[in-house]
Amino acid sequence: MSRLPLTFACGSHTLAGTLDTAPGKTGLLIVSGGNEIRSGAFSGQARLARAIAKSGFPVFRFDRRGVGDSEGENRGFRKSKRDIASARDALIALAPEVERVVAFGNCDAASALMLSGGAGFDALVLANPWTIDGEDEAETTALPPAAIRERYAQKLKDPAEIKRLLSGGVNLGKLARGVIKATKPARDPVNTRANAWSTVPPTNIWTRRVRSARCASRASARRWARTSPAADPCASCSAASSSSGAMR
Repeated sequence: MSRLPLTFACGSHTLAGTLDTAPGKTGLLIVSGGNEIRSGAFSGQARLARAIAKSGFPVFRFDRRGVGDSEGENRGFRKSKRDIASARDALIALAPEVERVVAFGNCDAASALMLSGGAGFDALVLANPWTIDGEDEAETTALPPAAIRERYAQKLKDPAEIKRLLSGGVNLGKLARGVIKATKPARDPVNTRANAWSTVPPTNIWTRRVRSARCASRASARRWARTSPAADPCASCSAASSSSGAMR
């Protein structure tokens, strides 16, 4: 197994990719979400690729146009169909032994794979797809205030977005609504919890209260056991809780 940094064509642009080689006949293409480079946050995707390749399956990662080491304009996940198809073709060309190609995408990368109609893959692994409808600014107004602020912060770092704003390519009305929502305070978590309780059926509330009472009884029993020479009557319950916690 080896790791090969390389480039491949996407129309008139050159994109950067990395192949973790392996002898398997099923290959994996990892599609990055957002503006994330192919190594992933904290090199998470690079480590994932290495682990899968060690299991015998070649893995290919790439930077889409305008991201990381790739040329071109970053047009977002909605316009990444060609990038994904070109990366798939590159994987097949670089690993001719591959007979099946599976694509994995998280968040808007998962949405990009769906919008591409599968892009000729044999299977898709989709995690947490982005499901907000509408144009970019309309999407923004559907987000929580903190997410809107983060989204605009990212756009202000993108020269292409600044150019689009200055050239009149942004709907100022939608932008204004997004900015107004971004300035709203976050919802009070205490009130949110109270409202959530108001929608819970009485039977569920009663069940939760019974469970809370049982937990309180067990806690009292354990305190009694620490001060008494007798055996703890809830020892088995404690052991089960510890083992399930370790499994999580």
